[in-house]
Amino acid sequence: MPLGKVQVNNLNLGQGDIEGVERHFLFVGRAGSVDEESQLFSVGAHTDLDDAFADSALRTQVKAAQLNAGQNWTAAVYPLAEGESIVDAIDRANEVQSFEMVVVCDEQNTSAGLTDIHDHLTSLQAKLGRFVSSLVALPGIDVATQAWAAYEAATIAIQNGIDAHLVVPVPQLHGNNVGVLAGRLCDRSVSIADSPMRVATGSVLGLGDAPVDTDGEPLSLATLETLANNRMSVPQWYSDFEGVYWSDAQTLDATGGDYQYLEHLRPVHKASRQVRVLAIRRVANRSLNSTPNSIELNKAYFMKPLREMSKSTTINGTAFPGEITPPIEGDITIEWTSNKSVVIYLILRPYNSPKEITVNIMLDLSSN
Repeated sequence: MPLGKVQVNNLNLGQGDIEGVERHFLFVGRAGSVDEESQLFSVGAHTDLDDAFADSALRTQVKAAQLNAGQNWTAAVYPLAEGESIVDAIDRANEVQSFEMVVVCDEQNTSAGLTDIHDHLTSLQAKLGRFVSSLVALPGIDVATQAWAAYEAATIAIQNGIDAHLVVPVPQLHGNNVGVLAGRLCDRSVSIADSPMRVATGSVLGLGDAPVDTDGEPLSLATLETLANNRMSVPQWYSDFEGVYWSDAQTLDATGGDYQYLEHLRPVHKASRQVRVLAIRRVANRSLNSTPNSIELNKAYFMKPLREMSKSTTINGTAFPGEITPPIEGDITIEWTSNKSVVIYLILRPYNSPKEITVNIMLDLSSN
């Protein structure tokens, strides 16, 4: 070479953090004022919601979420114009921001309403690569016409036969139930892998007045159990134990499905978002090739989100587990299906947590 040359390149290896959307929800519902309609508002823990929005069911739910979510809460609110659909609102909001969940604040009283929401959220995965689930408000009791038995039958019929694992139905028994649950799921003192049933999270806050039926009978645990047994997410309480708590956040997944509980779905969605970004960075990158050395290096590369999610902490002898159990050997497989296509399999393992506890106490009357 006749002349010496020096070239310095700054390489981007994609080792930085991937910003997450966990606990950032979109609230959709009928606007309380024409001045709010068809706009996307960003709100947070310090937003004066009474000043920001006119009185409406939408504002009621967002206020309940803000109260239960606590510190560092953020959300987006899309007030619907008359005739504007929830699907259109989701699309317009996703042009500006990304969300972990959509909270549908207008009560859905038909099976078609639930399946339409689920189908559209599924389409977001295909069109935008976004993994989004939803909390959907169902009607509360009509105190003028319904006894509890009639209400139970009508509400259960809405979800009967539906397979929609991205939807969590929430009856509006107290008027702001879907907002209370949304806030509880955004509480940063617990992980996205914790069930809202977790009593240690504390009692729910700001739940509306307890309902009665047309005969004046108050809401009972029997009615709540009936609804919960039919895939509804409802509040609950314990005899001789102060406070009102919550049941599971059950989805409308089919019987035997892996995603019947939201605490299983949320970590999988989180991992999916992060692994998708890592995969994009490997498109046509020859550092991912079929050699044994490359496969081992890329196993470590694609397992990074799972390792981060599995980190646990022990404070004063008390263990606070990660969102999933630590990955083990064999939890990732990389298979080349052709010289241009690769398939990667990842396994996530949730922790078990007791939701039914039985204590047996025995008496020892034997003499010493």
